[in-house]
Amino acid sequence: MAEAHDARVVLQSTDVSDRAQVEALVAAAVAAFGRIDILVNNAGVYQAASLLDTTPEQFDRVMQVNVYGAWHVLQLVLRQMRDQGRGKVVNMASTAGKWGSKNQSAYNASKHALVGLTRCAALEMGALGITVNAICPGFVETDMLDSFSAHSAITGLPFEQILAAGKARVAIGRFLKPEEIAHLAVYLGSAESDGMTGQSLLLDGGMLMV
Repeated sequence: MAEAHDARVVLQSTDVSDRAQVEALVAAAVAAFGRIDILVNNAGVYQAASLLDTTPEQFDRVMQVNVYGAWHVLQLVLRQMRDQGRGKVVNMASTAGKWGSKNQSAYNASKHALVGLTRCAALEMGALGITVNAICPGFVETDMLDSFSAHSAITGLPFEQILAAGKARVAIGRFLKPEEIAHLAVYLGSAESDGMTGQSLLLDGGMLMV
């Protein structure tokens, strides 16, 4: 696909919770392309557990990736964009960053934090020619959706019933495809969205309307 669009792709495996690895990632991107115009901050993990049973280790892991990891990448890339005088950031949050949910307090807390980080970054970066927005997807057909199977052990309900209940909450009656989220990310990374910053946009098939 990259060849079809005459694009060059460089892959680098990175643990975003490791500051040194993120520093190496950003340096490699600048070395390969000379600048960073668009950041899609998409790394994340999911943890299902009741609030009372969530261990400190589980909570910390979610925070290290979803919050600290996003912050490491965001801060280091924003420094590069500041020097360039322009840039676009798309943070991948969640509907979980907009409301409460049972049995996923660590995840929800992390995504609320990312929404807040998006707003603060937008305020600080706006005058520098940098926009910072977030996408808040609902249920999307990715590997992370399989992690919801952990809710079966918590609730005693079959996984199929949990998925059916989730789908019943979606106005369009289906889960979203990854490419539907990608289309919005492309818009937020384009000049057409220059007037938008600090926003956390729901893309959930009508599951949450606020």
